[in-house]
Amino acid sequence: MSSDPSFAGSSRTDVPGSAALTTTQGRTIVADAVVAKIAGIATREINGVYDVGGGTARAVGALRDRIPGARVNHSQGVAVQVGEKQAAIDIGIVANYGVALHELAVGIRRNIITAVERMTGLEVTEVHITVHDVALFDEGDHSVDAAVRPRVQ
Repeated sequence: MSSDPSFAGSSRTDVPGSAALTTTQGRTIVADAVVAKIAGIATREINGVYDVGGGTARAVGALRDRIPGARVNHSQGVAVQVGEKQAAIDIGIVANYGVALHELAVGIRRNIITAVERMTGLEVTEVHITVHDVALFDEGDHSVDAAVRPRVQ
């Protein structure tokens, strides 16, 4: 058995560095949930992303975070369509205030495409990004300047 992913019989060679999804030895199917999880993690890796998902998804995520032993849902806010050779991804984010949203979208898109294509061998045809909100500051941020603090204590 060869460890070379580019052996004969491959019908999947147009994505650079991708492994064959269909070969003479069998077929590999990548589930939608796997692609969604990869895309969610790749999005969270980008500086300027405060959170992933819209209002409802984030509310459910906040409730889940309060349950002891609950794990983070990495595919929260991510919708995918996966075919035999291609994937399309829709993702919603909340950005940090002050970040250039168009540049943030370029970075997210590049990171998602790179991660999904490298890990799955699927060609990513499109990544649609919706910015649902902008986070003004983190709730745990104690560096609020003096102008915002109450004048009377």
